[in-house]
Amino acid sequence: MHKITVNGASIAYDEAGTGSPVVLLHAGIADRRMWRGQLPALAARHRVIVPDLRGYGDSELPPTPFAHHDDVAGLLDALDLPRAALVGCSFGGAVAIDTALAHPDRVSALALFDTAVSGNEWSEEANDLWDELVGEVDPDDFVAGAAGEVRFWVVGPGRQPQDVDPALVAFAQEMDQRALAAELALGAVEVGELTPPAIGRLGELTVPVLVTAGAADVPDISRLADRIAAEVPGAVRLPDVPDAAHLLPLERPEPVNAALLDFLS
Repeated sequence: MHKITVNGASIAYDEAGTGSPVVLLHAGIADRRMWRGQLPALAARHRVIVPDLRGYGDSELPPTPFAHHDDVAGLLDALDLPRAALVGCSFGGAVAIDTALAHPDRVSALALFDTAVSGNEWSEEANDLWDELVGEVDPDDFVAGAAGEVRFWVVGPGRQPQDVDPALVAFAQEMDQRALAAELALGAVEVGELTPPAIGRLGELTVPVLVTAGAADVPDISRLADRIAAEVPGAVRLPDVPDAAHLLPLERPEPVNAALLDFLS
């Protein structure tokens, strides 16, 4: 692990390899460890940087206003990198898109897995699925909260917990407990949002874009990938990956790595 100061905060990151730079941005229910299957594979051809977003994992959260997309640009500044390809999963994908819109000269490509998009609203179907699979959870009970989020996102609505590798479930729950604590702390800090949000600006993206999702993820996620592919000029929409849900790069590293190596080349 390395640490570097970005916009007044100490940001933790892992790094390996040489070549064209690639930054991997983790999901909101995880931290930089979710990319453990990608770092060695991509490092054979690229300089791979895997940060914890501010407040998550081993990165600090000073009580000062900030924006995650500005932190990504600040990380590139701190590492003396003019541009980088951004790879994001879930919330990390939303941050990657926001960065490409807010700092278009700093981003060379976007690869998005089970991505969120700033300004997108969840469907009633997704809300009903949450009520059916998880229900009410005490927001102060991180253990119960993580179990519920992992049931919803990592197992997915179309699978049962016993269908998923128990080691994956346990690791996801451990990461998510820390992420829930991070989100609680972030609630006390002024976090800037992209204005206007990305959901109405996808057509402004001019870099190469790759997008896909896990076939077992919440249906809204696959529909959002379809929308990105329809609205971003030239975007590549790969078929959804079977038997994988929201943490696709962690659950199915082989097809993700193959797709990334081909796209980034």
